[in-house]
Amino acid sequence: MKHIWRGQVLERVTMQIPTHRLIFPVTLTLLIAGCAVGPKYERPAAPDVGAYKEAGDWIKAAPADALERGPWWQMFNDPLLNDMVARVEVTNQNVAVAVAAYEQARALVAQQRGAMFPSVTLNLGSTRSGSGGGTAGLVGRSGNNYQASLGSTWEPDVWGRLSGLVNGAAALAAASDADLATARLSAQGQLAVNYLSLRQQDAQIALLASTLAGYQRALEITQNRYNAGIAAKTDVLQAQTQLANAKADELSLQGSRAQLEHAIAVLLGQPPGNFAVVVLADWKSTVPNVPVALPSTLLLRRPDIAAAERRVANANAQIGVAQVAYYPSFSLSASVGSSASRVPNLFTAPTALWSLGLSAAQAIFRGGAIDAQVDGARAAYDQTVARYRQVVLSAFQNVEDQLSATRVLQSQQVLRAEASSAADQVEQQVLNRYRSGQVGYTEVITSQTTALAARRALVQATADRQTTAVALIQSLGGGWND
Repeated sequence: MKHIWRGQVLERVTMQIPTHRLIFPVTLTLLIAGCAVGPKYERPAAPDVGAYKEAGDWIKAAPADALERGPWWQMFNDPLLNDMVARVEVTNQNVAVAVAAYEQARALVAQQRGAMFPSVTLNLGSTRSGSGGGTAGLVGRSGNNYQASLGSTWEPDVWGRLSGLVNGAAALAAASDADLATARLSAQGQLAVNYLSLRQQDAQIALLASTLAGYQRALEITQNRYNAGIAAKTDVLQAQTQLANAKADELSLQGSRAQLEHAIAVLLGQPPGNFAVVVLADWKSTVPNVPVALPSTLLLRRPDIAAAERRVANANAQIGVAQVAYYPSFSLSASVGSSASRVPNLFTAPTALWSLGLSAAQAIFRGGAIDAQVDGARAAYDQTVARYRQVVLSAFQNVEDQLSATRVLQSQQVLRAEASSAADQVEQQVLNRYRSGQVGYTEVITSQTTALAARRALVQATADRQTTAVALIQSLGGGWND
């Protein structure tokens, strides 16, 4: 085989040569194949603690990322919520985007894996040519030429460049799969929070409706006392002001409910104008008892942590891919073909041509470009490691925040209930004293305002406990199966 130097790359001059002369270089290439270049991947160390600071007496759970998380929303014991959350995975457009991204990542893995196999091409051609034109006594000649060839090229994965690309693409596909799980969990959590908030608005509206009926009766009592000359005109005006403000608050709650309904429609992939949440059953203030996974288990359960870690694996693989540029590249080629003036002659032995070839290329000088490329790959790896550790820290923060909020809200709900009960009693006693002429109407207004605020605060505390439970489930990576 004859070789010539052109610049920095050793190139092959294609020749027809005996097959046995290629046995040694081909065998050598296959023997050194698999000498993968690049650092061995190890999962980066992440911050770890033995237990959560805010866990207290919470029940410990030990699930893993591969386990089915189950329909955690069913713990709220609301059939309408169960129905809507189950539809999110099918109709939510953000989830659809994540599904498409995952399919694209899987296709990239197949594409990179296909590059590890030989490529085969079939070439067919036909030309017609001639010479002369009948001038100066020359007779013009023309003829046909047909060509057919079958060729194959293969780049052996000598230094692990192709396998590194495959491993990197597989890591990105796994990260995309985790992103899909994150998108699904986020959409489910958002819908659950919006729905529970809507039910809270319904409870607030029902509470105001009952309060408005009481304010209306108080206005009638005051009007009768004024007509009888017992009460002053200011008492009637104060009662009217209080009733009008309460009605305005009711309208505000209805507006907030409509916005929550619109948000639920979008999460379900439906136009808000064609969607309505019709609630027939009473609001169930169920607050599930969420088991708390250990911090070390959280690293396996949270899909965003899994995605960040898989991106670290991809960045590690890219270091090896960049380092391969230091070493020579090899390529094997083979072809068989024929050329004849007639198509039937293409497949006869005298017209057959074949060739086998081995080429090698080695970069001699690139002005430090390879070093810069490797340094860039290492810097990209360091970035993914830092992002991974930041995601872990944020995950720990989310769990601690929700555990703290859960504990505080649980105590607050008890105190809100006590305050509401006491305020109701004060309101009734002050109203009775007003009817007997012992106090002015200003005290009635004050007691009624305080009682309404206490009732609404109790409803808010109950709803906050529910939405915080959803946030805690999300921060722990999803639900559990028993």
